[in-house]
Amino acid sequence: MSNAVLVLIEPDEGRVHLVSREALTFARQLGGEVHALMLGTVDEAVLADCREQGVAVVHEAQAAGGELDAYSAAAWATALEQALEGAGAATVLAGGTERGTEVLAHVAARRDLPMAANVLAVTSTEPLEVERQVAGGAVLERMRLDATPAVLTMAGHAVEAVAAASPGAAEHRTFEARVTPADLRARVQRVQARGGGDSSAALSAARVVVGAGRGAGSADGFADVDALAQRLGGAVGVSRAVTSLGWRPHHEQVGQTGSRIAPDVYIACGISGAIQHWAGVSSSKTIIAINTDADAPMMTKADYAVVGDMHEVLPAILEELDRA
Repeated sequence: MSNAVLVLIEPDEGRVHLVSREALTFARQLGGEVHALMLGTVDEAVLADCREQGVAVVHEAQAAGGELDAYSAAAWATALEQALEGAGAATVLAGGTERGTEVLAHVAARRDLPMAANVLAVTSTEPLEVERQVAGGAVLERMRLDATPAVLTMAGHAVEAVAAASPGAAEHRTFEARVTPADLRARVQRVQARGGGDSSAALSAARVVVGAGRGAGSADGFADVDALAQRLGGAVGVSRAVTSLGWRPHHEQVGQTGSRIAPDVYIACGISGAIQHWAGVSSSKTIIAINTDADAPMMTKADYAVVGDMHEVLPAILEELDRA
C-alpha cells in the first residue's frame, strides 16, 4: 500500500464543489500522491479543477444500470472502497458535507476503523495525528490515526482552497463498481427544486451571509434580511431556532447541524450565538452582530457589534445603501 490519499469529491453545477476543492488542498498536506473519486460523469471542467489542485489520478466509478446515478450512501461507499483498493491509498478523505460524512462513516463501519470527523488540521504525518472539533466546536481534540487506511472528514472551510504549486496530471481512469442490491435499499428516488426564498448565492460559497435568529420575531420578520442579502449579493443563513419554529427552510440553517460557512462578512441579526451556531460561523473573516442584548455570546465574539433591534437597524442600513 502506498501513501496515496484518496479524496471523495462532489460535483457542483459541473465543477468540483468548493468544499471538495478545500479537501483536495487539505489532502496535499498529508504528503502523498493525491487521487480523487467522482461518483458521476467526469468531464473536462472537473479534470481542470483537479489539475489545479495537483491531483495525480481522477477515478470515475461507473455501474451497469445506472445504480450510481442517484445518491445512495451504501452504494457510494462500495464504489469508494473499490477505488481505495485500486489506488492503494493509505488515507481516505472527504469534505465534511452531509454526504461526505455519511459515505465515509459507512466505509469506517464496514472495516471496523476509527473515523476522525470535523478535522481542522494535521499536527503530525508520522504517525498521522489530526486536530478536530468536538462538542459542537467548543473543544479541540487531537486524534491519532494508527489504522490503515486512515478515515477522516475535513470540517467545512477549515482551509482555503488554493491551487497547487504545480498542476497535477489528473489522469482519468474509469472502473466498474460492483454494487449489490443490498447497497441500494436506501437511495434518493426524487429531487425536488426548493421553494421560494433561496438567496442568489449558494450559502456555502457566499462571500456575504446575512444571518437571522429568533430576534426576527416571526416568519414575516425576514423582509429586511432578504433585502440586505440581495443588495449585498449574498445569502441568508438562519439559526436552528428559526428552522425549528418553521419560519425558514432547513437548507438555510447555519451551525453544527447545518452549513458551515466562511464568508468575508457575516452579519448576525438577532442571534444569541449558542455554541452550536458558533461552530458553523467561526471561520467567517469578519463578523458583525446586531442584538438588543449587549452581553449575548455573538456580540462579545463579533468584530463589530451594534446594540439595537434588528428591525430598526436593518432598515437604516438599507436606507444608507440607497443613498450611497
